[in-house]
Amino acid sequence: MRQWRADDGWHIDVRGAQPPQPLVAILRLLRSLPDDSPVTAHLDRDPVMLYPELAEIGWQADPLAADAGEFRLLLRRLP
Repeated sequence: MRQWRADDGWHIDVRGAQPPQPLVAILRLLRSLPDDSPVTAHLDRDPVMLYPELAEIGWQADPLAADAGEFRLLLRRLP
């Protein structure tokens, strides 16, 4: 797992991590952000268990186009 800051916001790559590590890492990053920057999550598959957790902490997820074998989400804080 790795995370980095880019011009379009934060990125977190949790591909290859075993559940529940991706969910835990993404939630940890979201809770630690100093601002409302968007986060792009790079995953192996659709993280179905993540969506209710995001709603609970005031974030939404929108799917993004991704390369074959990758699932990508744009995470944004709700207004």
